[in-house]
Amino acid sequence: MLTDPFLLKALLAGLLISVACGIVGSLVVVRRLTFITGGIAHAVLGGVGVALFFNIAPVWGIFISGQLAALILGIVSRKVKRYEEPVIAALWSVGMALGVLLAALSPGYQSDLMSYLFGNILLISYLDILNVVILDAIIIIITSLFYKPLRIVCFDEEYAALRGLPTNFFYLLLLSLIALTVICVMRVVGLIMVIALMALPPTMMLRHTNRLHVVMLGSSIISAALIAAGLLISFRFDYPSGATIVLLTGFVFLVKTMISELRAKA
Repeated sequence: MLTDPFLLKALLAGLLISVACGIVGSLVVVRRLTFITGGIAHAVLGGVGVALFFNIAPVWGIFISGQLAALILGIVSRKVKRYEEPVIAALWSVGMALGVLLAALSPGYQSDLMSYLFGNILLISYLDILNVVILDAIIIIITSLFYKPLRIVCFDEEYAALRGLPTNFFYLLLLSLIALTVICVMRVVGLIMVIALMALPPTMMLRHTNRLHVVMLGSSIISAALIAAGLLISFRFDYPSGATIVLLTGFVFLVKTMISELRAKA
């Protein structure tokens, strides 16, 4: 496995992606934004379709649509909370439908669209890796600069408001970070399964500690191990890499949950 250049690139990309998953995924789980994360992830497919239709770099369509979806959901959830779930459902379904429709009207779309829907880490290029490095750096810098207020807002938003923190700003910032992480992860496991890597490792870590920086570090390590193991299994048995990584992640999560529950009852 370590002598194949394609697999080496895939492994490097997986290790880099685990950083974004661990950091932002921890914030998502603590703040209970998994459903919103799914809405942003699937709305991004509309940006992929627009990019393919106009023959521009998909990363720009993904970035713009992701940030736009984050902004819309952020405003709706803060201003008209009762419409939050319908708007998420609308962005989720309309984004995917728009992506499929525009991609169908673009010549030679099939392979491109399927790689974004279901992922193929073996198609990762060095340019993709560079993009992930840049996005990782942005996520690390922003999280480091605003770590304390983000932590307070995620754990207790009412307390953050009493302390005079601009909670609306940090909520929108968190949604923007989620959109950036979706860009990182989608080329590995695809939009369909992006939530698994962002939500399950942090949930496993939160069973052992509520110290956010420890959860972030542990989640990144768990994600890296699961991605590497999933790649090894998919390489050995010729399975689809993205599906294998997510199935392994789900299996480990279920086993870990069962063991924790049995120990709690014992």
